[in-house]
Amino acid sequence: MCTLALVTAGGLVTSNDAALAVPDWPLSWGRLVPPLEGGIRYDFAHRVLAAAVAILIAVLAVWTQAREPRPWMRKLAWSALAAVLAQAALGGALVKLVDPKVLAISHACLAQLCFGLTVAVAVGHYPSGGAVKSVAPALAVVALFGQTILGAAVRHNAIGLASHIVGAVVAAAVVMWASMGILIHHMEDAKLRRPAMILLGLTAAQIFLGFAAYTARAAAADDPQPMPLMIWATVAHVVVGALAFGAAIALAMIVRSPWNAPSRFRDRGTPAD
Repeated sequence: MCTLALVTAGGLVTSNDAALAVPDWPLSWGRLVPPLEGGIRYDFAHRVLAAAVAILIAVLAVWTQAREPRPWMRKLAWSALAAVLAQAALGGALVKLVDPKVLAISHACLAQLCFGLTVAVAVGHYPSGGAVKSVAPALAVVALFGQTILGAAVRHNAIGLASHIVGAVVAAAVVMWASMGILIHHMEDAKLRRPAMILLGLTAAQIFLGFAAYTARAAAADDPQPMPLMIWATVAHVVVGALAFGAAIALAMIVRSPWNAPSRFRDRGTPAD
């Protein structure tokens, strides 16, 4: 949840044109706490939240290393820590190099990847039912992350909107394939039905928010500064996109649940309920 809050804060920084409101790093205007006014509020809050999330993920990685018997789960936790530290380093580089587009896009994509890794760690701690032989949920993860890259490129004016729209059509089709396949064949299994329905619902909401964000941005094109409707439509689009990406990761892990169930459940032959 805190990592999702960090994604939200990053969206607020970009949508409020506050990316360089604090021109130095790691200090803020040469101080630990700068004057909290204008865009500085968003940029500084983003930095504080990033530090808090880094500490939380470090605790998660250490806890997982000490308590988790499965090597792949330990690797996921340490990967999440590496991602959030790389995210912090990229944030500093953005300030030092005056916000180059390539680094800005990488920063946005790495934020989503960090969120996805924390979701994977969380889901891995919850055992579930039997496996489903389907690669569609994994492909949905790839498609949604690809759409994240395109969305970040559009936000930073590196590509046109058409690529993002085509990507949205492809991602939506893959999500429908993954979700509807589960719903048609495993409707009676709540552990599969619920995440499939959540993924489908979030993707539908994301498409709606995409139209809303584009419409609000087009209407505010001549405004001297970002308007609240445009800001919140864009931020909601980013946040729901992250949630859809996380839901796809959860579904992909749940359908492969024999790999996901902790060894203490498998060894006892106890249903992982």
